[in-house]
Amino acid sequence: MSFTKKLQYLLVKKLQVSNNEAKILIKEEKVLVNKVKVKTNIVVKETDNVELAHKIVQEGKELIYVALNKPRGIESTLSTKIPNNLTELIQFNQKLFPVGRLDKESEGLILLTNDGFFFNKTINPENEIEKEYIVTVNKPITSEFIKSMARGVQILGKTTLPCFVEKIDDFTFKIILIQGLNRQIRRMCYQHNYMVTSLKRLRIGNVFLKDLPLGKTREITKQELIS
Repeated sequence: MSFTKKLQYLLVKKLQVSNNEAKILIKEEKVLVNKVKVKTNIVVKETDNVELAHKIVQEGKELIYVALNKPRGIESTLSTKIPNNLTELIQFNQKLFPVGRLDKESEGLILLTNDGFFFNKTINPENEIEKEYIVTVNKPITSEFIKSMARGVQILGKTTLPCFVEKIDDFTFKIILIQGLNRQIRRMCYQHNYMVTSLKRLRIGNVFLKDLPLGKTREITKQELIS
């Protein structure tokens, strides 16, 4: 799913003109992008305003980036068909969508946005965006458990990528992943006969949970978006 598009494609789709007609409109500098005439088939973003003869072809939208401290018991979805969903915690005029998931039993940082480019960039494993968690388990942690978790664990028919794992106390450890497999940490622990009793996400990339109250949101700063 692409969240940028070529100007010609946008004109064809929005104005129901042919490719040739769209090319001519661009070549004759009849199209304005952000009030500036263009004569090449440039890439248009969601935030760009596109006009033709004072007619709005695309109205650029304001991009929103929000951090939420999700409580346990809340599903990481905005679908109102699913009970205990994120709409019970957030109210925005524009439609947002969660960047990745955090399972119902877990708590901590979730990012929400209407920026498709940021969404794709963050969830794409090739970009190796770090996700940091603090995890509590049901029995004392051994050094072998820490080493094995860091090396990689066989789950869902594949071996997880090497990751950073650090013991905090007898029952708690920190883990930093660049993957996002389904219930990955819980499955990794289960393979070592450990059960997760508490799981909290502290960071995604440059965005930290810090002291954000449970169930509350805050705007993500421009500096935090830089990676």
